[in-house]
Amino acid sequence: MGKLKGKADQVKGKTKEEIGSMTDDKSMEMKGEAQKTKGRLEETAADAAARMRRIGEKKR
Repeated sequence: MGKLKGKADQVKGKTKEEIGSMTDDKSMEMKGEAQKTKGRLEETAADAAARMRRIGEKKR
């Protein structure tokens, strides 16, 4: 779920960023960039958690 939510946040952020750019709304652009970054972090955290689970399974 974390990886999917991360991807969704990246898409939403990119959309906000583009709308902000088209309307010359710097605040919207910055919010979009922040949401994209949050999405990337969520996706990375989900990947790391999955790797840790695989490592734990191998050690059993």
